[in-house]
Amino acid sequence: MKQFLLTLMAILFLSCSASKEIEYKPIVFDQERVELTREYLLERYGLEQESPGISPKMIVLHWTVIPTLEEAFEAFDAPTLPDWRPDIESVSGLNVSSQFMVDRDGTIYSLMPEANMARHVIGLNHCAIGIENIGGTEDLPLTRAQLKANIWLVEYLYNKYPIEYLIGHYEYTNFVGHPLWLEKDETYRTVKTDPGKDFLEKVRKATKNLNFKPVPKNPENNDN
Repeated sequence: MKQFLLTLMAILFLSCSASKEIEYKPIVFDQERVELTREYLLERYGLEQESPGISPKMIVLHWTVIPTLEEAFEAFDAPTLPDWRPDIESVSGLNVSSQFMVDRDGTIYSLMPEANMARHVIGLNHCAIGIENIGGTEDLPLTRAQLKANIWLVEYLYNKYPIEYLIGHYEYTNFVGHPLWLEKDETYRTVKTDPGKDFLEKVRKATKNLNFKPVPKNPENNDN
């Protein structure tokens, strides 16, 4: 009887997981964005490509700090950087973006083709799929619904691509010197704390059965 109940629970869990839907809310990915992405791949990583495609090997979890889905979407939508991002404009005019965005109620939105490059993590965009979570401030901590959605989405992507790593944005500099790290500029770094250590560890714990590779130690002695 106990084994039957355990089996039934597993079936129900898988059914619930499989029923999760991804909503489509595409940002502008026109020819201008394609060209800017190809330019970014060439100038930042030395990758000359005819398309903006990537080979996903990593999932990076983020938070937006921007409080609403509408505002975050607006920030990512245009192909070129908005005026309020002069801090990274000198590196590239390509706007920041991410493949996915998770609203505070757990709704998952696909913003662009999963295997197209998005500008969301220095040095690793050529192999990373980004998941942005709305919120992340003291007043708007990430929600339980977002946690569940991230766990589901990580499993979905793992089953679709040869994903090797699951990291928080704050861990990106741990890959300096790693074969996946391609950023040419040794001075191009930004300090990150997203998506918070507690949130990341909860996602990791829930997906430990996927056996992601451990994050390498940081050669720059920086915890960001």
